[in-house]
Amino acid sequence: MSCDFLAQAVAGVQKLSPYVPGKPVDELARELGLAVDSIVKLASNENPLGPSQKALAAIQAELPELTRYPDGNGFVLKQALANKFALALEQITLGNGSNDILELVARAFLAPGLNAVFSQHAFAVYPLATQAVGAEGRSVPAKDWGHDLPAMLAACDANTRVIFIANPNNPTGTWFDQAQLEAFLGQVPEHILVVLDEAYTEYSAAGELPNGLDYLSRYPNLLVSRTFSKAYGLAALRIGYAASSPVVADVLNRVRQPFNANSLALAAAAAALTDDAYLERSRVLNDQGMQQLTTGFTEQGLNWIASRGNFIAVDVQRDAGPVYQALLREGVIVRPVAGYGMPQHLRVSIGLPEENQRFLEALRKVLAA
Repeated sequence: MSCDFLAQAVAGVQKLSPYVPGKPVDELARELGLAVDSIVKLASNENPLGPSQKALAAIQAELPELTRYPDGNGFVLKQALANKFALALEQITLGNGSNDILELVARAFLAPGLNAVFSQHAFAVYPLATQAVGAEGRSVPAKDWGHDLPAMLAACDANTRVIFIANPNNPTGTWFDQAQLEAFLGQVPEHILVVLDEAYTEYSAAGELPNGLDYLSRYPNLLVSRTFSKAYGLAALRIGYAASSPVVADVLNRVRQPFNANSLALAAAAAALTDDAYLERSRVLNDQGMQQLTTGFTEQGLNWIASRGNFIAVDVQRDAGPVYQALLREGVIVRPVAGYGMPQHLRVSIGLPEENQRFLEALRKVLAA
């Protein structure tokens, strides 16, 4: 009889359900016999422009050195981040995507007997990372689909070590303003690390959202997590970073895997930081696409959740599972979010104009069937 390795796993892992990513285009093509180029994927909040040409050039220049290990300290990228955002090198932790940062926080600061607080409808990795290390996850009911920051604060106790907050939030797209963030940070006990996940912050124009980096000098218990996977268009390379106090960064680097950021990612991210024109094109395209989708939803009599991300959650006014499946048969991939407690919503990434239109037409057809 073979060993039951699930029973051998630690308690938190035994109860985990794996994170389910957006369906890949190739997988749908195989399943339904569709041509790859006929499929529209609006499921994973990817940048439809493709990567910056500066990033591609940096990757090309790095290719002859693939036989070498990457710089384990990521000096060039850290220096680029420090210069752009007025940070010290000692404040920066690099991750294999910002998911890696979230995992590092859980490994470093959570354990059985301790707890982390996060919002209902928040990013699935917060509870997954918490549960994997045996800590308690405390999900606080959302308010108008977004974070109820006072209620999250009230959910904390002496055993709380981490609060995960996202601005804007995924998958709802909701956000909080500067006054709300400042009131919250001013009341969080100093023993609790606040992880401010700003994975989508670049999609907002200056002043539309608070900049978490502005608060690092005032709050040593704040960590800001960001990624190059969204607005910078480098999702496949898996590169993200955290900015925090040097003490928190030192703790994270003690558990960070060596070479967790590969050479191509390091080079591409550093180059992408210099391409402000690309970032602005991405933001403008996103604003236009958001308007295109919300106009289309209005024409179809559908409600949606206002979003500051590069995605939007639309209420299809019925169980969204069959709608999602029917859209797949039309060659359109979006994201069902029943697992986030939103069974009637679909999350739709903002694509190119023709992709958005294809989705709207397919949605109209499916809902009319």
